[in-house]
Amino acid sequence: MKKLSNVLLLLVFLSFSSCDSISKMNPLSMLTGNNWVLSSILGGGLDASKFTAGLPFLNFMDGGKLSGFAGCNNFSGNFKLDGTALNLDPGAMTKKACGDGNGENQFVSLLSQAKNMKVAKDKLTLFDGAKELMSFVPQAK
Repeated sequence: MKKLSNVLLLLVFLSFSSCDSISKMNPLSMLTGNNWVLSSILGGGLDASKFTAGLPFLNFMDGGKLSGFAGCNNFSGNFKLDGTALNLDPGAMTKKACGDGNGENQFVSLLSQAKNMKVAKDKLTLFDGAKELMSFVPQAK
C-alpha cells in the first residue's frame, strides 16, 4: 500500500511540474535567439533559384527589433507580438541591384501580409488568418 501511495504521489508531482514547464514556454522566447531561414512559400516548395544571393532569413531580437536578409538586400525594422498575433515591419532596407530574381519582392510582400504565427522549436510559420504565407526553420549551427 505504501508503494502505491508513493507512486501516486510521484505521478501527481510529475504532472504538475510538466504543466509548469509548458506554461513557461512563450512564443517570444522561442522566436528570439534563432536565425529563421525561409523553407517554404504559400504552403508549397521553395524555388531557391529566385534567391541568387542566398535564402532569406529573419532574426527576432529583444525589444521588438527585427533584422534579416530578403534574398539580396538586408533589412532592419521592428516586430510586435501579442499572443500569436504578429506585426512585422522590415523597416530600412539596403538598395543593392539584384538582377531578375523576383523572390525578394515576393518575400517582402508576404512579410507585410503576416498577421499571426505559429512557432515551435523547429519551425516558424507566418499566416494571414488561416492562409499560410511562409515557413522558416532555425539555421543550423
